[in-house]
Amino acid sequence: RIGVPGTLTSAYLLLKLLLMNFRFEVICFDKIMDAVVRGEVDAGLLIHEGQMTYQEQGLHKVVDLGEWWHADTGLPVPLGVNGVRKDLGNQLMQKLSRLLSASIRYGLQHRAEAVGHALQYARGMSVAHTDRFVGMYVNHWTEAMGDDGRQAVTRLLTRAYHAALLPQPVRVEIVESARWEGDQATI
Repeated sequence: RIGVPGTLTSAYLLLKLLLMNFRFEVICFDKIMDAVVRGEVDAGLLIHEGQMTYQEQGLHKVVDLGEWWHADTGLPVPLGVNGVRKDLGNQLMQKLSRLLSASIRYGLQHRAEAVGHALQYARGMSVAHTDRFVGMYVNHWTEAMGDDGRQAVTRLLTRAYHAALLPQPVRVEIVESARWEGDQATI
């Protein structure tokens, strides 16, 4: 049995694509390592800082889903994205995209300050671990996903559909500050 942080996460979707059939138990993401250590589950799907600190708990890595996905596709793992209602209109969607990009760019340009702010949510992680963690999730992909990011999202959702993990194909539409794009997901 595998402890998972939820069934609506990209990590869970990647695990399903890799293993397809497995028993799981949904556990709050920050409790999964403890559940593995206590023997309540056989393994855990780690997200957030657990990816960097599991060895401190005496645990070992079975598979890194990011490494697996990249080796298989040559693409980055598509993680969380910001969603916006289409009925807000193209102009407002692009404005929101510009504001989010500007905020991310500010954080990237003021990294030490951003890491200092993130420490309050770091659940006891050191400054070095927090800085590494922030760098994993706030980077050039966060500001603008680019062609590889678009391909990664489309590929993940298309594979999930073909594996019967999604009930219907997903039309991926991406708002960027300069343009509105829509691509039908294809393999």
